[in-house]
Amino acid sequence: MREAHKTNNQLQLIEAIKANDQIALKEFYMSNYYKIEALVIKNSGSVEHAKDLYQESFIAVWKNLKANKFEPKNETALQGYLYQIAKNKWMDILRSNKFKKTNGLTDEAMVALKEEPANEAIEANESKLNATMSAFKNLGQPCKQLLTNFYYEKKSLREIASELQLEEASVRNKKYRCMEKLRSIVLSSKS
Repeated sequence: MREAHKTNNQLQLIEAIKANDQIALKEFYMSNYYKIEALVIKNSGSVEHAKDLYQESFIAVWKNLKANKFEPKNETALQGYLYQIAKNKWMDILRSNKFKKTNGLTDEAMVALKEEPANEAIEANESKLNATMSAFKNLGQPCKQLLTNFYYEKKSLREIASELQLEEASVRNKKYRCMEKLRSIVLSSKS
């Protein structure tokens, strides 16, 4: 039976999950997390947001499987179902007033999130993310620090300028040059 969930057979996987097979649960959990993390990060979230969202989504799928509320239609149906639940939960969070006040989501980000086709977008995003992370490693330390402060730590240009004892306009220009450098590294790696 342990070999069964190494196959892509959805029914066997679902039955193993319903039976609380720890290996199947762990394998399913681990194999789908990074897709959800990429979705959240691409759409104004953080790694912490992704972890919380994934936990909620995984439990929702597990409960729905236990209650026989899901019928697989193809070999990746369960993964797509988990992704769709996570995506819907994330859209609810993005629409919430609490999130809007803290992160200021743009209308374009909401439209992009709504229109994203699940599996194709996941693969494209993973490829882009890998290329970008690889290129990020090749940036100089000042650019890495500046982009990390701005995009990951969500610091404003004003805060970063204060820390670096520079004018805000200078920091804005440096950020732009760093992003251009990152783009050129990504594009040169594709050719």
